[in-house]
Amino acid sequence: QVQLVESGGDSVQAGGSLRLSCESSRNLDSINCMGWFRRVPGKEREGVATLANIGSVTYADSVQGRFKISKDNAKNILYLQMDSLKPDDTAVYYCAAAPETRWLDCGGGDRHYNSWGQGTQVTVSS
Repeated sequence: QVQLVESGGDSVQAGGSLRLSCESSRNLDSINCMGWFRRVPGKEREGVATLANIGSVTYADSVQGRFKISKDNAKNILYLQMDSLKPDDTAVYYCAAAPETRWLDCGGGDRHYNSWGQGTQVTVSS
């Protein structure tokens, strides 16, 4: 398993920006799939963005054009740049890794991921 530690969550006004970071205990270039997910109390965990080792990315429709996933292999850090934040983006955000999952399945949902961080809270006020 991969140890993951998220940071960067905060409380911001609508329209603001945040950048989440996820530090990995394993070299990111050895992990097939990395992703960001989020959960609102009372709702199912939702995929936000995924990044395959070959470079392909997926985004939830609700964040397309506002969020960007990226990574720094030298630092073993995964990022999620979040711009134009909305109150509906309020959630606990989780970083996840799927070292052995096929690249084709990186965007196929949280069932493909077997390593998770502890989560970081993002709160967006109107």
